[in-house]
Amino acid sequence: MNMNFSRRLLTAVVVIFGVFAPVNAAVAAAKAHHHHNGHQLLAANKTDGHHVIDKKGHYTTAVDVKGGKVAGFHVVHDTKGEIPVTKYKTNKKLAQATGSHVTYASFFPGQDQDMGTVYIGYAYTDDYGNEEIYWFPYDEVIDGDTGAVEYIPES
Repeated sequence: MNMNFSRRLLTAVVVIFGVFAPVNAAVAAAKAHHHHNGHQLLAANKTDGHHVIDKKGHYTTAVDVKGGKVAGFHVVHDTKGEIPVTKYKTNKKLAQATGSHVTYASFFPGQDQDMGTVYIGYAYTDDYGNEEIYWFPYDEVIDGDTGAVEYIPES
């Protein structure tokens, strides 16, 4: 009897680990979202044309401006070329300018956040799986809704 119980227990333990292993792998592979204030990065370059607003490692982020508004968003990798961009929309302010760096707006009291504004974010995924998102107020983007999916923040 004792041998049968040991085998059943061992089998149960192996099955339990087998069931939860993919869940643990998915949690470990969770990627970070880095929010950037695109409005602040573009503030000095509202003239029509192609403007580089950020460079992170091998990635160069640029914006096309027409009539003082964002008309296009491009990310180019040094060796891979053009990188696909995801377009998000939300009514939550996720990045805020405070001096020389960006602070997450969620660290500020609710009265400091403008909940009536819609924000459009352009995102790409870097070599490490992190998502870099550049947020602009809706009024600064030409055709903001087209192709934008609702952004669901990390919990």
